[in-house]
Amino acid sequence: MKIQILGTGCPKCKTLAANAQTALDQLNLDCEIEKVTDINQIMSFGVMVTPALAIDGQVKSAGKLLSPEQIKQLLNPSA
Repeated sequence: MKIQILGTGCPKCKTLAANAQTALDQLNLDCEIEKVTDINQIMSFGVMVTPALAIDGQVKSAGKLLSPEQIKQLLNPSA
């Protein structure tokens, strides 16, 4: 599983990355977190508002700062 944080490096983007890491730690998952900061690459996802979170290349959230709990629900919907 690969998690991508789409954003230019603003404080909300950094917080989203930290929240994603917290969610992974709490679920005991070992996944790669990639920060995508290139605006053209972000737009290739169809994202116009950051921060955004993609899981395995599929955008799950855009323009919101998700909490670790919200991210855990996206990573493990059966939990």
